Amino acid sequence: MAQLTTLARPYAKAVFEAAKDQNAIDQWDQALAFAAVVAADQEVANILANPGLSEQRKAELFVDCFEEPLPEALRNFLLILAENKRLALVPEISALFHLYRSDFDQSVSLTIDTAFELSADEQQKLIDALSKKLERKVELETAVDQSLIGGAVVRTGDLVIDASVRGKLAKMAKALGS
Repeated sequence: MAQLTTLARPYAKAVFEAAKDQNAIDQWDQALAFAAVVAADQEVANILANPGLSEQRKAELFVDCFEEPLPEALRNFLLILAENKRLALVPEISALFHLYRSDFDQSVSLTIDTAFELSADEQQKLIDALSKKLERKVELETAVDQSLIGGAVVRTGDLVIDASVRGKLAKMAKALGS
């Protein structure tokens, strides 16, 4: 995974800078997200991994997967990726682009798993507190996981904060077992 990120980073930076210059960050983010879904499809992944196809043919088949005609800039970007044998990096490029966008927008996406459903008021209080603490605009996604017993698990990127009863019981059991 780290190697894919390393390979994808220059492409993601370049396309982000181009999108920023064109005032088209939102459009590029959506287009790359959709392209990432297409690239992650198993049949498309098999095509991209096929050594019997030329890179140009792989790019053509990839572009044909889209229902609507692609914007010229995205089509050109995909052709550049194909020429450099990097079409398989589209999902990683999309993820990095989204991170660059979040940094540019001073925002962060958080996922919070709780044992019980949070009310709209509780969610707003959580958003306000986290926005103040992180000094960023917070986008919150919630999920219910009753196995947590109580508390919450917060995830953003590769950071996980486990403040659940289940997590504390697991720590305690590990400490007692040592």
